[in-house]
Amino acid sequence: MVTPYKSDESKKEQVATMFNNIAPKYDFLNHFFSMGTDILWRKKAIRLLKEDKPSVILDLATGTGDFAFEAMSLNPSQVIGMDISEGMLDVGRQKVKKRGLEGKIDLKYGDSANLPLADESVDALTIGFGVRNFENLEKGLSEMLRVLRPGGKAVILEFSKPSSFPIKQLYNFYFKNIMPLLGRLVSKDSSAYTYLPESVQAFPEGTVFLDILRSVGYREVKAHRLSGGIATIYVGRK
Repeated sequence: MVTPYKSDESKKEQVATMFNNIAPKYDFLNHFFSMGTDILWRKKAIRLLKEDKPSVILDLATGTGDFAFEAMSLNPSQVIGMDISEGMLDVGRQKVKKRGLEGKIDLKYGDSANLPLADESVDALTIGFGVRNFENLEKGLSEMLRVLRPGGKAVILEFSKPSSFPIKQLYNFYFKNIMPLLGRLVSKDSSAYTYLPESVQAFPEGTVFLDILRSVGYREVKAHRLSGGIATIYVGRK
């Protein structure tokens, strides 16, 4: 089990602690490390929901709300953002208030293993860079499926590992050497940006992840590789 800290805490508790620690610097580091590409990835992911015209959207592992804000381009009646890090949610709530979206975006605590939502209560679901942090991957994916309405779509954006030269070599050097160093200097958290590449390496990406989606009940599953394989959008329908 890849975890950011060495302790007796569960992976969920350790991940929450990590994100609480880096919350004040998270948005800056997120955009800095990806050189803004993460913004384009979210836009592309949200466009995959355009034809569905979802009214109620759940953004799981919402963090500071960037995916939830991007979902507003679909003109939903409500976006519910959930996360296990109160520190990240606090930053997100400040952004919601600043943008005057209190009546549209609701950010609240929520655990992927036990979502505080009724069965079949959301039209679509998004999650960005969060499924690899699930303590129990199949349980979290099953909970996502439970709250989706029949025909609803889940759009999952996650890091992956490029396989082509020279992107693979440059990516590995940057991810394993430059990112942890800069992340530690800026966030003052010694483990967070070491955990990131370790968790990406451990994540069952590509066709393996598509098989997991099918095994828990998703249909019409597809993978869209981005930026030479640095990230992937996975789509599944209930």
